[in-house]
Amino acid sequence: MDLHLKGKTAIVTGAGRGIGLATVRALVSEGVHVVGVTRTVTPELETTGATTVCADLSSAAGTDQLLTWVDGIDLLVNNVGGGRGGETSGFLDLDDDHWDQMLQTNLMSAVRVSRALLPGLVSRGGVIVNVSSMGAWQPAGPPLAYNVAKAALKALGKGLAEEFGRQGVRVATVSPGPTRTDVWEGCDGIGSKFAAAAGVPHDQFVSQVPTMIGMLTGRLAEPDEVAALIIFLLSPVAASITGSDHRIDGGAIKIA
Repeated sequence: MDLHLKGKTAIVTGAGRGIGLATVRALVSEGVHVVGVTRTVTPELETTGATTVCADLSSAAGTDQLLTWVDGIDLLVNNVGGGRGGETSGFLDLDDDHWDQMLQTNLMSAVRVSRALLPGLVSRGGVIVNVSSMGAWQPAGPPLAYNVAKAALKALGKGLAEEFGRQGVRVATVSPGPTRTDVWEGCDGIGSKFAAAAGVPHDQFVSQVPTMIGMLTGRLAEPDEVAALIIFLLSPVAASITGSDHRIDGGAIKIA
């Protein structure tokens, strides 16, 4: 299927690895000029052919740094997220600094980048896709602060779609479940921390996650699968889709 994206320009945040990196690769393969934004430029990102920008978007200064590099953007993927290598504490152990860090990384980064780029997106009939989480649908913890921030990101997307839809901008949200990235498989990610808390080997714990949370597919999603959904929503093929949240969670969330 021709997604009619060739020649457009996109920003993908959190582009160094995982879903962000997969999205960069998918967009480049469609002929899109991609600006990949990341705190650390990885060798994998460098090989994609994307323009790379090193910036920490959890701060206003990082957003200002990004904006000196970009102009004429058609597509925005607010993918940056996570923080503190995984949150496994209960609510009473989460201090204000932790909440602030989670909100800055998972919500305010998207607020600041979207606010800066929306005038241009309006003029070009652009599209925003925000990457939330299935935890936004059931924000129990841990990781509570992360899930609450992602729920706010989902609400942001709905609000922006309502405000800017009549000005020609579409906004959609993608909410992945557990995906085969460093978040679950890395030695410093939340999967490793949950495994340690459960007293089981890391790889054994990760293999059990789909069953534990009711994923009907019986496996973690692949980053390329999430990226395929993101670029479909970015494309004119999805021209009537806006204001909606699209779960890609293997059927784990049972509500409609």
